[in-house]
Amino acid sequence: MSASSSLAHSFADSLAGSTPVSRRYRYAVVIGRFQPVHEGHRALLQACLDCADQVVVVIGSDRQPRSFKNPFTVAERSAMVRGCLEDGERHRVRAVGVVDDPYDDQVWIDEVRQAVEAVIRADGGHPDGMPVALVGHVKDDSSYYLHLFPGWDFVPFANVEGINATDVRMCYFGRAPEDVARQQRMAATMLPASTVAFLQTFRATQAWEQLADEREYLLDYRRRFRYAEAGFAPIFCTVDAVVVQRGHVLMVQRGRVPGQGNWALPGGFLKADERLLDGALRELREETALAVPDAQLRASLWARRVFDAPDRSQRGRVLSHAHAFGLADPHPLAPLPAVQGRDDAAQAAWWPVEQLEELRDRLFEDHYFILKYFLTLKQP
Repeated sequence: MSASSSLAHSFADSLAGSTPVSRRYRYAVVIGRFQPVHEGHRALLQACLDCADQVVVVIGSDRQPRSFKNPFTVAERSAMVRGCLEDGERHRVRAVGVVDDPYDDQVWIDEVRQAVEAVIRADGGHPDGMPVALVGHVKDDSSYYLHLFPGWDFVPFANVEGINATDVRMCYFGRAPEDVARQQRMAATMLPASTVAFLQTFRATQAWEQLADEREYLLDYRRRFRYAEAGFAPIFCTVDAVVVQRGHVLMVQRGRVPGQGNWALPGGFLKADERLLDGALRELREETALAVPDAQLRASLWARRVFDAPDRSQRGRVLSHAHAFGLADPHPLAPLPAVQGRDDAAQAAWWPVEQLEELRDRLFEDHYFILKYFLTLKQP
């Protein structure tokens, strides 16, 4: 037995009310982002294997573009999960990806349940009445999801102290000698050999270079935009425009970090001397040069909403005031209004609404959910 397996057994044995050696459950479920997989994750997986015949690893943040917070795909994280396990244990563990929904917990809960139930049915079982353990560590308010699945028994896990995926990413995407040295120390003590091998290979990719640039930008951004000697971070206000005409929505491709190359809604930060609608129209003009008169745009405004998920942006606490414009169609054969990418937009384009699902893993931050909200509303 490996040292990490012994560590996992000692944690599992200490859990109050659990019987980790005798498998009381047919399935154990563990939910996480695994960005990347570290020794704490391996201990958690071992605890799941100790209390259940089969383990379903639910990997979050599926179908999102690479970012400093979520740098690795579900396929890459699934491979890391399998790689950290003993050869004789891999056949008992399956990984499934689920998308996040920062504005509707029920959508996310349903997707998690459906993913787990699909595994159970694939094994020839029936989800109703199936004994399932949800294994996890309650660390702070972000762990509230562990109590959102009635019918599954919550089995607490004693977290491995001193291991944090955020710290791993911070040094891994750093270029400074001290970051490289710290990464080497972490690799020796906090990361499975399979994760170390993956990270070494990934470091040679263009994706690593872009994410390293993004890390530098975000650190500098947070240094520059903060309240001096204050005990709290600033809150930023942005404005976004959802412009729809004839089954198409106007999008821009980001030309700079963060999210360089991702598609986004036209928008940006509100100026101190302007109203919200004025700011949205200004950003729309600056980034797309949309060939529609201002009066027509103002008359076509049909909905607004604030999007305020606390972690919607890597830059900090950013509230977005989104404005939806439904442009009238003067003639079914007339071309869509001319647009051109300007300012910090590499390009601007009209995307067919029916293709947005295909674009989902290239959409910046929570812009998919902003679009989803307005496109499912009935336009007056």
